[in-house]
Amino acid sequence: MRQESIRNVAIIAHVDHGKTTLVDQLLKAAHVFRANQQVADRVLDSNDQERERGITILSKNISINYKGVKINVIDTPGHADFGGEVERVLNMADGALLIVDAYEGPKPQTRFVLSHALNRGLRIVLVVNKIDRPNADPSAAVDKVFDLMVELGASDEQLDFPIVYASAVNGYARFEPEDDNMDMIPLLDTILEEIPAPEVDVDGPVALQICTVDHSSFVGRIGVGRLHSGIMHEKEPVVVIKNDGSSYNTIIKKVHTFENLDKVEVTEAYAGDIIAIIGVEDADIGDMVTDRENPVHLDPIAVEEPTMAVVFEASTSPLVGREGDIVGARQLKERLMKEKESNISMRITELEDHSGIEVAGRGVLHLSVLMETMRREGYEFQVGRPQVIIKTDEHGNKLEPIEEATVDVPDEYAGKAIEVMGNAGGIMVDMIPADGITHLTFTIPSRGTMGLKTRILNATRGEANLFHHFHEYGPYSGEMAGRKNGSMIAMSTGKSVAYALDTLQQRGRMFVGPGEECYEGMLVGESAKEGDMVVNVEKAKALGNQRSSTADKAIQLTPPITFTLEEALEYIQDDELVEITPKTIRMRKRLLSAIDRKKASKNN
Repeated sequence: MRQESIRNVAIIAHVDHGKTTLVDQLLKAAHVFRANQQVADRVLDSNDQERERGITILSKNISINYKGVKINVIDTPGHADFGGEVERVLNMADGALLIVDAYEGPKPQTRFVLSHALNRGLRIVLVVNKIDRPNADPSAAVDKVFDLMVELGASDEQLDFPIVYASAVNGYARFEPEDDNMDMIPLLDTILEEIPAPEVDVDGPVALQICTVDHSSFVGRIGVGRLHSGIMHEKEPVVVIKNDGSSYNTIIKKVHTFENLDKVEVTEAYAGDIIAIIGVEDADIGDMVTDRENPVHLDPIAVEEPTMAVVFEASTSPLVGREGDIVGARQLKERLMKEKESNISMRITELEDHSGIEVAGRGVLHLSVLMETMRREGYEFQVGRPQVIIKTDEHGNKLEPIEEATVDVPDEYAGKAIEVMGNAGGIMVDMIPADGITHLTFTIPSRGTMGLKTRILNATRGEANLFHHFHEYGPYSGEMAGRKNGSMIAMSTGKSVAYALDTLQQRGRMFVGPGEECYEGMLVGESAKEGDMVVNVEKAKALGNQRSSTADKAIQLTPPITFTLEEALEYIQDDELVEITPKTIRMRKRLLSAIDRKKASKNN
């Protein structure tokens, strides 16, 4: 039986193609907000970092009621570091809105999520957004999407996709780019007509598979998933079947459904709806919550394994406590263990010697989002260089994570891009030239992706688009060359002086400007040559009692290089650390004293 009163639709889009703005307009069109209600733009990007970075980090569920039908809208992250979210949330959908820019067409990140949607057999509705842009070419964007779907192996039925043209920023959707419709109704109508209603058995045994896990400090873990059959009641006795086959009995304390932007408590929920349940104490991805008498088994959901790990430690910087309120090792451990409760896609464990906490995630961006969240909460800590997680096969051979990387680059820079990828250990798999843009596909060790985006952009004058996601574990490809240039390391603690920096900038690139707090062992610049050099950033001009025959030259300092958190993590070497405070990101040597570093190098 089809549950005609429900539609479950996922939204797929590349960064900055207008997904969140489009959802805002759908909410307005369905009169979710009161006429006088103050509404923030980009409602789905509720997290500060999502707004600043322009990316979706956490999947979210909202619903829209239109013509008596409840449309559950599932927001999907586009970045592969959050790919674990993508695969899970698509389990809850029967169709997807694919949003592409009318000028840019589909991009590599779109490709990643779209391939998962097609593999699941979802019905795709194409939304060509930003048709009001100058130089927009909607028909070319449609052709590119068709070609991409053919390449990804879409079925004939999936290739016969409906198309809606839209300008989310102006609040209209149209069946043809030139018609004069000025509201979002065509898109809402298309969702009702084209996205299939969920196929369910309302009279069957209760069967819910948990696809995402939320966390509340009041009620603990909250399991979110689609109810495949039956009716879930409050205080329902159920059995929870774990991924490993073990099971236990429990009682569902509360049932919530998604209404507009909020969760609403209900006494019962019907098959086909997306619901949140409270009462499953250790809810995990893939757990089956089902009837005790007639348990239902569904295919397990694989949570992607982390591929990169970093160690969090309490800060040992001489400047510790000046900018952060929370600096203790115990508080750092408590915060990370709290994160472990709610963040299923990360693996968080304390090191055996209790010197730090190892956090494993899907990539540098995934890890840096947690670090950024913590520094905004007032934490001050230090982290080492991210390391890929190495495995061994049954024959004892080392295996490392291999990523599939795609680069879209103008034809004239294709050679440069191939050279950069080759130097990072990439092996070219495919090369497709099209309309002045060359589409390159590589397999590359995850270690080779550290700092790769910066190198690709530099080599192609900012014209390349790089996207990579985990592909498989493959044979270890040997040692890789690290950073060639040495570091300039401060020799003492104090404030940097313009006179000293003026001399030093002739020998490399500086990371600090005049008047900044520095300390012994801190990285203050990059040398133009190999090998580290210890420098004095406090050196002031010697003042004599004689007048100079020539007037002093005006000191002209080149602006220092500033690093984002991800750039700093990718820049440092194994013997260096990133110090993270609420106000500053500094890089430093693990051993601050030059004497200690000499002893360590002799012992090695």
